[in-house]
Amino acid sequence: MTTRKQPMPRKSKISPADPPMRRKRGFETAGALLSATLKAPAEQRGFGEAKLLTHWPEIVGSEIAAIARPVRISWSRGFGGTLVLLTTGGHAPVLEMQKERILAQVNATYGYRAIAHVHITQTAPTGFADGQVAFRPAPPKAPPPPDPVTLSRAMATVDQVADDGLKQALARLARNVLTPRDR
Repeated sequence: MTTRKQPMPRKSKISPADPPMRRKRGFETAGALLSATLKAPAEQRGFGEAKLLTHWPEIVGSEIAAIARPVRISWSRGFGGTLVLLTTGGHAPVLEMQKERILAQVNATYGYRAIAHVHITQTAPTGFADGQVAFRPAPPKAPPPPDPVTLSRAMATVDQVADDGLKQALARLARNVLTPRDR
């Protein structure tokens, strides 16, 4: 008579009594949590550290950050890379005069002369798909008034309604429908 061994039940990897795993002590900053995620896309554009991309306004100041955005860093065989900035055509002369200041501030961030040159690329507001400068939108235009003849016919129909709340709602609807819109 042979006895057949019963399979042992498998133990779960984590038992309910075990405390949850902790990454570090206390809370972590959002930058620390996202650094691994941001590292690969930043390195594809030549940025060894994503700090230049994520802290751009603090590095160069809010005035320059509003008109320019770093696009990539190209490295040559010599010492120091070339930082490429994207801006609109009207802001390029301002950035051209600020090149030395930008260079000094970026190198101070890295702690050594990592960047040797700053290259400015100009584009229109609807330029490159990647790395567009955030442009301020034009203020919204007021819509043109509706056709007075058509509006008066619609209001004549609305005036036949007895309920005042419904009459006001229908008048607003007529104005909204008859007002031409840019689509």
